[in-house]
Amino acid sequence: MKPDQKTTSSQRPDPGQAQPQIRFAGISKSYDGTTTVVDDLNLDVAQGEFLTLLGPSGSGKTTTLMMLAGFEQPSAGDIFVDGQRINDLPTFRRNFGVVFQNYALFPHMTVAQNLAFPLRMHKVAKSEIPGRVKKALQTVKMDAFSERMPGQLSGGQQQRIALARALVFEPRMVLMDEPLGALDKQLREHMQLEIRELHRELGVTMLYVTHDQSEALTMSDRIAVFHEGKIQQIADPQTIYEQPSNPFVASFIGENNRLEGVVESVSGEEVAVRTARGALISARTREPLAAGDAVQVVIRPERVSLAGPEADSATRVKATIKEVIYHGDHLRVAVDAEGCSELVARLPHSDDLVLPQEGASCHVTWHRRNALAFAKPRGENV
Repeated sequence: MKPDQKTTSSQRPDPGQAQPQIRFAGISKSYDGTTTVVDDLNLDVAQGEFLTLLGPSGSGKTTTLMMLAGFEQPSAGDIFVDGQRINDLPTFRRNFGVVFQNYALFPHMTVAQNLAFPLRMHKVAKSEIPGRVKKALQTVKMDAFSERMPGQLSGGQQQRIALARALVFEPRMVLMDEPLGALDKQLREHMQLEIRELHRELGVTMLYVTHDQSEALTMSDRIAVFHEGKIQQIADPQTIYEQPSNPFVASFIGENNRLEGVVESVSGEEVAVRTARGALISARTREPLAAGDAVQVVIRPERVSLAGPEADSATRVKATIKEVIYHGDHLRVAVDAEGCSELVARLPHSDDLVLPQEGASCHVTWHRRNALAFAKPRGENV
């Protein structure tokens, strides 16, 4: 997908592209016949891709994964894997590895027995099972724990075993639903990198469900952002973060300053916006805006700088520092900007950084290319 291409609901298959490994074609899902949980999903996933389904609770991401796994049936549409329609194919015949947040390990079985179980279900020859189990445990660096019981392992170790069990029968893809949600922050971040490295080593297709934006940015080849049963945007992590297609994606992926206003003038992709409190600011847009349109302007905190009155920037506003919070590698500075209400700047920490003082006067600046203007839905007041 091109960086400037917007996807407002789904990614329609391109007939000119190579055959995808996974294809969702017109998939919809309703549990009660009234509320649509997934709405006309069209999505292609390439062989070997790491695709993350990202969104808030109830957005349709987990339901999408469960339909692919075979635990839920679509209400409409078809799912294809390697060109084969799998709607009616039983779960155990789909040859997918699945990893859940709760690990789902058998507590009465050793680690080795937990991994051997799916091999027996797939009717793998008894003589092959020990070698397969050993290889899978070596892959996740857990071969020294084969005789332990799950209750004797830490949360991170249990998650590795769950991943090994998903890989042990050499599936054609691995599906993961919030697999790191129960881990603490430090271990979670470590496991993100381990899973990403494992994906690169094995080359197996991975679909990963999470509501954690940082996790999605760290691990993914592409991210599909879900909201109210539709894909709002699908692209690589940098495009998703730097070029969100709509206000929901902009607000859901990372922190943003939001300014409400009305367009005063338009010049190509550049717009001049008068904020609700009277400041005139510059921004860019890819929407067909016109003078008088109500808009929302979003600016990432790391794109906002503090500077003196002579700073060279497209937008410069007088401000008063309200709060300074030290985060180690950066400072989070909240300011009351004239005509713009409160704004937040994230300043990288350095040895020569002068700590701003609360109550001091300053200017906040940003370049127009880092401020994105989106049209407000009709009926919303500025």
